[in-house]
Parts: sequence; structure tokens; C-alpha cells
Amino acid sequence: MHKIIILFFFLIGYQFTFSQELNCQVSVVSPQIQGTTEKQIFEQLQKAIFEFMNNTKWTKDNFTTAERIDCSVLINVTQKLDVDVYKGTIQIQSRRPIYKSSYFSPLVSYIDENFTFKFQQFQQLEFNLNTFTDNITSVLAFYAYVILANDYDSFSNLGGTDYFQKAQLIVSNAQGASEMGWKSFEGNKNRYWIVENALQPVFQPIREYMYKYHRVGLDIMYEKAEQGRTEILKSIDLLLNVYRNRPASFPMELFFDAKSDEIVNIFSKGTPEEKSKLIEILTTVDPANSNKYFKIQGN
Repeated sequence: MHKIIILFFFLIGYQFTFSQELNCQVSVVSPQIQGTTEKQIFEQLQKAIFEFMNNTKWTKDNFTTAERIDCSVLINVTQKLDVDVYKGTIQIQSRRPIYKSSYFSPLVSYIDENFTFKFQQFQQLEFNLNTFTDNITSVLAFYAYVILANDYDSFSNLGGTDYFQKAQLIVSNAQGASEMGWKSFEGNKNRYWIVENALQPVFQPIREYMYKYHRVGLDIMYEKAEQGRTEILKSIDLLLNVYRNRPASFPMELFFDAKSDEIVNIFSKGTPEEKSKLIEILTTVDPANSNKYFKIQGN
């Protein structure tokens, strides 16, 4: 009986240890700030963020080790504003595996240039979803939920809504914060607009395309490459509909920042007809990457 009890608690502990959702790589760099003390602080910051992102339970779902979402956080500290107060950028990336292959598809690729934070030596990062405690934990938690939202959207249609709503709650709680990036009037490309747009009906087709692109397209390409490309191309009209209603929109920019190179690689093996249609649509909805898309024709 004693051995059974030990085994029971071992299994409980095992599940708890490996049930967190994120497999997050963290890097903090500070090439413009010199000093031994700051170097030690940033090393501690990197460790604290790693533990915060990877050890926090973000959802009610249980993830196995293999199911954890691959993502990364890169903080480039550019200025020391005051004692323990720093300014820099934070880059967020995430990816998801493609069925029956060793390939990972990028989902999120974004650099937030409005990142100011306070961090003291030996500080522990603590977060409460229902209140704004400090900027660093709110920003990190915000992007954790954005990563989750995009990942869930790629596996089920609009499956990430709950996590976009949690990110929106963080934005709402931060409206009284002095730091930049949380308010609508500070610009049209910040944290406020990432979630505000994601939950607006006019931009819903982008999220629907995320699902079709991955589950109906990429996830079958290992066995049925032609059919997968056909599905990705067939569904791209969803993006065209968004463009017609909101040309040059921030959500479309976010999508193509993550996916443009991948789309070029996918359709470099397409038929002439597929390439022609794709180039016509992409140069319309994403003109900033037109030169990239025209290269598809030559492959």
C-alpha cells in the first residue's frame, strides 16, 4: 500500500511538473548598457522571465511535454531611465508543429518597441490576471495569452477567443499605467489594438484563415501536398475580404510578418495557375512584400 501511495503522488507531481503550456526560450541582451551590476541584474531578469513564462499555468488544459508551445522572448534593453527602471524592445515569436512532419510553422512574430519596465535584483515575478501589478509581468502575461490564442486558433476555428479575451482584460487593467503600449490613443499598432482587432468581427476572417491554413492545409501536406496547397489558396479569399473592408490593417500586417516567407516556400512548388492567382491576391492585400511574392513566379 505504501508503494502505491508513493507512486500515486509521483504521478500527480509528474503531471503538475509537465502540465504548463509554454516551452519558452528567453534572452535578455543589453549591448548599449555597460556595467557589472547591470549585467548581473539582466542575467537574473532572464532567469526570472524564463521561470515566469514556463512555470505559470496559463490555461485549464493539461499539456504533455511534447505538446508545449514553442515560443521565444527576446528583450533588448537600450536605456537605463532611472534606478531599476529600463527601456527597450521585446520580440515575441511562436510556432506550431505540422502533422506527421518535423516542420514547425511560425504563428507569431512581433517586436514591441514600447517596453519600459522596473526590475530589482532578486525580484520574483508575480502576476494577477484581475489587477495591474507592474508593467513587466503584465506585458509578459499579455504576450503569453496572445501566443496561446494564435496557437488555439490554428487548431480549431476561433479556438483562441478565450485567450484573446484574457489578454484584453490585461489591457483593460493597464489603462491607468504610466507606461506606453496599453492605450488606444497612443497609436494604432500596440498591445491595445492587437487584441481589440482580434476580437472585432471585421477581422474574424483572418483568424478563420489561420485555422484553414494550418489544419486543412499544412497539416495534410505531408501526405497530400497538392491538396494542402489547394486548400490554402482556396481559403485566401478570406484575407481578400478583410482587405476590401480594411486595407492596410494592423492585423493583416501581423499575419504576414509571421507567414509571408512560409507562403513563398509553400507555393514555390505550385502550379503556374496557383502561382499566378496567389501573386495577384498577395500583392493586393500585402503590397509591402510584393517583391518577395513576385519571386514565386521564377521558382
